Amino acid sequence: MLQATKLEETTIESHPDLTAIKAKMKAVWEDGDYATFATFMEAGAIEVLDSWNIAPQSRLLDIACGSGQTAIPAAKNGAIVTGVDIAENLIEHARARSHKAQLTARFDIGDAENLPYAEDDFDIAITMFGAMFAPRPEKVVNELARVIRPGGQLIMANWTPQSMPAQMFKAAAEINPPVAGIAPPVLWGNEATVTERLEQHFTDIQLTRRIYPLWDYPFGAAELVDFFARHFGPVKRAFAAADKQQQSLLREKLESIYEENSEIRNEILTITGGEFLQVVATRR
Repeated sequence: MLQATKLEETTIESHPDLTAIKAKMKAVWEDGDYATFATFMEAGAIEVLDSWNIAPQSRLLDIACGSGQTAIPAAKNGAIVTGVDIAENLIEHARARSHKAQLTARFDIGDAENLPYAEDDFDIAITMFGAMFAPRPEKVVNELARVIRPGGQLIMANWTPQSMPAQMFKAAAEINPPVAGIAPPVLWGNEATVTERLEQHFTDIQLTRRIYPLWDYPFGAAELVDFFARHFGPVKRAFAAADKQQQSLLREKLESIYEENSEIRNEILTITGGEFLQVVATRR
């Protein structure tokens, strides 16, 4: 599997339409309303962030920061925060949130494969379900190693191949397939693959499978399909690309995925299938 991963990375590296691929991926994450979507996951993001015990005054980079669901709490906890994301509308939202909270966090538009920062700029870099979607993992690793100081820390949260989100992405990809040659993002949730990717530049690689906490919705699985279709770019794009029959099949499949990966108590649907791989590593 690791050999296949390397082959996929080489293929996308030489792809003649890489700029177009990047533009398409950017458009997907700018579509819908991710800022609204992320509100239902923010309590869980804060709990995971708190478990990482990031020291106050740490120079922290949040890669693929979205609307600031981890960067804003990290800044409130005393870290010196910079957030970066490819989606311009989400960066604007994060800036507005930071200003409203009277924080000094900085938010930049940028690509995880070409970060706009100098060498050794940060004590710690985090990415929660973000950098895993960049099409060239080897470029991401090189950039992480470049901007984190020696002895600094990398922390990632990546969906595993067995997780509910991975099942959802697979269902969406059956209608709106990814570009050939891109390594599946959920390989970042595979221990052997992560170790292979990081070990040249990082040491003391600690890998732990966890369940994403506090992921609740005040409605059922059918309504959750509608919510994702309105607000979450990848699912919204899949429905837009589908004909009526495909839309019906996709709706049925997603509803089944959500039901199988959740519990309902007192009319609250809690996602229980949010397995992710926590990656903690030290820059060599």
